[in-house]
Amino acid sequence: MKIVIDFTKSAQDNANDYFSKSKKLKHKSEGAAAMVVELKKQLENIESKPLRSKKLKRMEKREWYERFNWFFTSDGLLVIGGRSAVQNDEINSKYFEDTDLFFHADIFGASVMILKNGVSSPKETREEVAQFAGSFSSAWENLQPSVDVYSLTREQVTKSRNSGSLSTGSFLLKGEREWYKGVPLKLCAFVENEKIRITPELTCQKLVVKHYVSIMVGKSKKSDASKFISNKLGYENIDYIMQHLPSGTFSVKEV
Repeated sequence: MKIVIDFTKSAQDNANDYFSKSKKLKHKSEGAAAMVVELKKQLENIESKPLRSKKLKRMEKREWYERFNWFFTSDGLLVIGGRSAVQNDEINSKYFEDTDLFFHADIFGASVMILKNGVSSPKETREEVAQFAGSFSSAWENLQPSVDVYSLTREQVTKSRNSGSLSTGSFLLKGEREWYKGVPLKLCAFVENEKIRITPELTCQKLVVKHYVSIMVGKSKKSDASKFISNKLGYENIDYIMQHLPSGTFSVKEV
């Protein structure tokens, strides 16, 4: 150990300086020792507790049709519907083919629904789509229990007329329509292969889904309904549920 002597001070003063320094060092040493003891206690406490596995949200693979309102009928046909006037136009221009059917509720403000390969589909399948189309219309927001729905083929729906193009989300319809009168507004939600499916209640009944949530017109806010569905089905992505429900208020129950 190197000792430095200050020759400008007396031997007594130098001794006092070193005595003071030694007291400070001793105090720091005692503090450090106490800190070591405390850290050991904290470490032992942490090691004695079981480790909690943090639940990570799994990134779901999204299919192209999930940008829209969508479902698969009980016989496996895809249905897509616009969530806005812009999407209604997009569906008509990009995804509506000659073998498909066009569904729309007979009310101002409704989603365009396309049943892929629907021309040759049975009546029971079309009734499922009609219920979906009716539910995604302003009838739900108006608290109506039911609404009329119609369907048309590709050649009966156009976006233009002699006087010019129609506004966004509007179409020129011609010819005789196939009608579905007094369609009840009812949806259901269930989880299949870790993905939530929101479908017409007719579809749940035909698939004989054992555990699902029935969704009807009611008084609960969309956010509250979505949380209820999330809780009952164990599906965490509440935002996804909210995005794929109609506008309006809800009554939901577990089935």
